[in-house]
Amino acid sequence: MNRILLLGAGKIGQMIARMLSSEGYSILVGDINADAFSGLDQHDNIETRVIDVTDENQLIKDMVGCDAVISALCFEYNAGVARAALGAGISYFDLTEDNATTAAVREISESAGKDQIFMPQCGLAPGFVSVSAHHLTKQFDEIYTAHMRVGALPKFPTNALKYNLTWSTDGLINEYCNLCDAIVDGDRMQVLPLQGLEYFSLDGVRYEAFNTSGGLGTLCETLEGRVQELNYKTVRYMGHRELMTFVLDELKLRNKKELLRDILEGSIPMTLQDVVIVFCTVTGMQNGKLMQVSDARKIYSRTMYGRLWSAIQITTASGICTAVDLHFGGSLPNSGFVKQEAINFDEFISNKFGCNYAIKEGA
Repeated sequence: MNRILLLGAGKIGQMIARMLSSEGYSILVGDINADAFSGLDQHDNIETRVIDVTDENQLIKDMVGCDAVISALCFEYNAGVARAALGAGISYFDLTEDNATTAAVREISESAGKDQIFMPQCGLAPGFVSVSAHHLTKQFDEIYTAHMRVGALPKFPTNALKYNLTWSTDGLINEYCNLCDAIVDGDRMQVLPLQGLEYFSLDGVRYEAFNTSGGLGTLCETLEGRVQELNYKTVRYMGHRELMTFVLDELKLRNKKELLRDILEGSIPMTLQDVVIVFCTVTGMQNGKLMQVSDARKIYSRTMYGRLWSAIQITTASGICTAVDLHFGGSLPNSGFVKQEAINFDEFISNKFGCNYAIKEGA
């Protein structure tokens, strides 16, 4: 039985713990706040321990007896966790969308030992969306455009923003405020967040999409020189971007992130009744013909393990649990830094965790 140290007992951490423990993994959940453990389901394979991740020497000791560590923490702590994992000789996985954090983890991974991998960005976006988009590009002789669109939205939007908090508020602010990687006319560059507004329809519902940071993962590096246009945009209901532009730019809250977090968390309720949209489209040449291939998925909140889980909990946890499971199953590179696009799409979607991406509403 593989033993995993899971750091962070928040919304996503709880789902990860329940998924892995139900499939035979032994899980040690660590959090600085003992009250966070009250949200965990009781299970024979789950233990809890108060852990301060800022004490890296103690963190290495907490990793003794574990085969890997999963960080479900805010991105600012991940580099320290990765350094501790290196010192403990165990593999490392995280959910970060922050590009600077990923670069730091990558540098740490250069000293990785045998059978020790460092795999950041293992959630939804970055994460599964990179696996899906990369899979589509393999079908083309020449790739012209690759577009990745992802949104976690309330099923029942009621406020002016047509949005509810479903995951990390810090992560949301990060992706709305930081520069975004892209490939434009064959050149790799950074573009402004909340720009590049576009509209599309899916299953009769009209959406908007715009640039946000982090969702591409490492695909810019992987596809540079092979694609003319590559970008990632966040999906929202119509009108959301205009209001967020007013909040960030007109009210000058882009540079007051702590205040912005307090306002959002004090004004916008959370919900478990959500839907995750993943929509990837690639165009290019196939056998001498200009072709387009798309993959569109909607994953809904549903009851699992006797309680209701949100779609963002299910999809994010499924992404990292699949990566961990494939690692221990020998399907990934066995040392160093591992990109999401190293995962085979068919292996992902048929995995006991990854199959959650194939479930439709009412299934």
